[in-house]
Amino acid sequence: MTAVEVRDAQPGDAGALVVMWRELSTSAGLPSRLPAPPSTAAAEVAVGKHLADPSGRLLVVELDGEVHGMAYLRRTAVSPLHDDTTVTVEYLHVSDSARRHGLGKALIAEAVTWAEHESCAHLAVVAPAIAREANRFLARLGLGQAGVLRFANTHTVRRRLAAEHAPNLLALLSSRRSAIARRAVSSRVAPESAGK
Repeated sequence: MTAVEVRDAQPGDAGALVVMWRELSTSAGLPSRLPAPPSTAAAEVAVGKHLADPSGRLLVVELDGEVHGMAYLRRTAVSPLHDDTTVTVEYLHVSDSARRHGLGKALIAEAVTWAEHESCAHLAVVAPAIAREANRFLARLGLGQAGVLRFANTHTVRRRLAAEHAPNLLALLSSRRSAIARRAVSSRVAPESAGK
């Protein structure tokens, strides 16, 4: 009989959390847009901050006394136009070696319990679109797709925004060059026709 326990992450869990972050960011063998794994020391500091945050919880789930899963819960407004709140589950991950033991279900059950305790009528879970097994699991629990979360660093987006405007800038410069060329041709043609 395996023992599964969900609890709030403690600074001593930082090493296991970094390992899981590495797994999460390389899942499916595809390059990830998630930030690189932090150092264990940085993770310890972050875990300490989460323990003091009343609007969020960083959870770990243990299987037979070893950490094999994590999830980050945030309590937020369901939208900018509603008073209702939701608990959003992010970075839900169970290590490959501990799948099929109910760890994901235990993490979601804790999220539901916390949502009920905080009087949140809604639960949202963020899952990568390519994580087919995770999305099937969430669908079986009644969670439907509500959107797609896209992630990039600000430098990349700024550069791409500039590139998106570049064709318009090039078209403007091209039309200006054409107008200058037409004026130059017409100014050469005008003296020639005046001399005739």
